Amino acid sequence: MTFPEWTKPGVYGAVVGAVAATILGFAWGGWTTGGNAEKMAKSFASDEVTRAMVPVCLDMSAADPERVAKLATIQDATGFNRRRAVMDTGWATLPGTEAPNRDLAVACIEGLELDAS
Repeated sequence: MTFPEWTKPGVYGAVVGAVAATILGFAWGGWTTGGNAEKMAKSFASDEVTRAMVPVCLDMSAADPERVAKLATIQDATGFNRRRAVMDTGWATLPGTEAPNRDLAVACIEGLELDAS
């Protein structure tokens, strides 16, 4: 069986075009693999849960009878120690869990500073 003369360049062009489209799509076109999309979705969901729990953290701080002393401790701390101080108060512990959440502690610090000013 004989193929027309244009077949070989046509096949090469299709293969090169497919490779180029794939490279451009993943590099600049915004394409992503399933695994990467799943990681991004989990990260986004975690961020949204943290953002949604900030009011709970602020409510727990407002209801705490030792709020003034704990806020003084938090304000005296710097950097990571400030996050640790919020975690030690128990305000950054999600309902239903036993351990405090670091991301929630950071978000709660920002909310407490807004609340204090």
